[in-house]
Amino acid sequence: MTRHWLQKRGITWLCGAVILLLWAVPGRADYTVIDTNQTACYDNDVEILCPNLGDAFYGQDSQYTSTVPQYQDNGDGTVTDLSTGLMWQKTPDQDGDGDLDSDDKLSFDDAVAAAPGCQLAGYVDWRLPTIKELYSLMDFNGVDPSGASGTPPDLVPFIDTDYFDFVYGDEGTGERLIDAQYWSSTEYVSTTMGGDATAFGVNFADGRIKGYPSEPVGPPGEEFLMTSFVRFVRGNPSYGSNAFVDNGDGTVTDEATGLMWMKTDSGEGMAWEDALVYAESLEYAGYSDWRLPDAKELQSIVDYTRSPDTTGSAAIDPVFNVTAIIDEGGTTNYPFYWTGTTHINISDYPGTFAAYVCFGEALGWMQPPGGGSYILMDVHGAGAQRSDPKSGDPGSYPYGHGPQGDVVRITNYVRCVRSAEPGPDPTPTPGECLNHGDVTLDGMHTATDAQLAFLIALGSYSPSFEEACAADCSGDGSVTAGDAQTIFLAVLGSGQCADPL
Repeated sequence: MTRHWLQKRGITWLCGAVILLLWAVPGRADYTVIDTNQTACYDNDVEILCPNLGDAFYGQDSQYTSTVPQYQDNGDGTVTDLSTGLMWQKTPDQDGDGDLDSDDKLSFDDAVAAAPGCQLAGYVDWRLPTIKELYSLMDFNGVDPSGASGTPPDLVPFIDTDYFDFVYGDEGTGERLIDAQYWSSTEYVSTTMGGDATAFGVNFADGRIKGYPSEPVGPPGEEFLMTSFVRFVRGNPSYGSNAFVDNGDGTVTDEATGLMWMKTDSGEGMAWEDALVYAESLEYAGYSDWRLPDAKELQSIVDYTRSPDTTGSAAIDPVFNVTAIIDEGGTTNYPFYWTGTTHINISDYPGTFAAYVCFGEALGWMQPPGGGSYILMDVHGAGAQRSDPKSGDPGSYPYGHGPQGDVVRITNYVRCVRSAEPGPDPTPTPGECLNHGDVTLDGMHTATDAQLAFLIALGSYSPSFEEACAADCSGDGSVTAGDAQTIFLAVLGSGQCADPL
């Protein structure tokens, strides 16, 4: 039976009291990976008509759509993502002067300290987002302005500005256009730049994840303290938590996201077009619908508690097998992995680069101040998301590219993904259930029962049959927002659900 999804029915009712608590259901895994929103197709250089099955470049990001973002401006300075259950600050205007500028940027320590004091819209449980929470806002319709001179027209940031306030770096004060970094609360378990304490952040100007110095750096008397924008979040504390299951057939299912992964990887690197062919033609573990993951899907399986330097492993759960490589410095390391996502650039060849995720160190070639030989070091941290040319000769980039000399490999590895088969549909048939509204089956009507019913209606929580049965207060065989409202009214003593069992 097909569930009556909230958005398909066009229901706009949101019970305010339920929403206050909706996303704080304890102990529930809910990690909806939001689509990148990339809609155009590209070859190795430029935008093209989207190819058909069997054609060159088939299988890229825009040809597979997952959960689209569903934002709601709450009219009180907050924005709720109805797909993830996360509520966000609409603006990063931390000093409250109505302008977005460098004065709104905070150091990492100040960003962490400021979250508990935030009382926006009457909520007191704001927090600095994890890197997975923050990355959920990334929109790959954005255009990277890197390499452009001046301020190019028609810039497109990597965040939905219909809902979220955004500003580029202020070149008039010496900032770069791309200085629109945002702190996450996720600290790198190792260090970057040869010893700097590091926290990960997202740059919504150029569309990347990297590690930034979280403490002062530089020689005594000339220390530099990095500051970045902050956008606090609340709700759904389970977001970003994986639930991996080894299926025993060479695949791993993440029950939190509903994605199935190859347990192993391609075992060798390849150019981006070849990676698309590899994924689309793969017959593995009895499945033939494998594909190249998009950037947000691949980042969902990064384990930020691991790094080659601190755990001697790739930044991924040990349930996965990872091919070790010898890196550009002759040291054992772990690969970059291709995604199907083009990293669009402002240049005449906007499709030249594709996004990859680092499961080993994000290496770069840095030249000491004042000159001297280039030094290879971890410049962004294992778990960073960067981009590589889709084709060409890595030898053409002897000292990498970009401000930190990101190493260029071009032949990156592949770990394919597919959507795991859903379990049996738990939706009850009309008249099948005792319509008692006690979703948690604890013998009482509580706000948590209403919360879970709303999540089931929204499609953000996969219930057991018993939970869905209890949530169907109307007895019509579907769980809707109306059922959640009825349960909440029952909590107040005026609902129509039967007494709890």
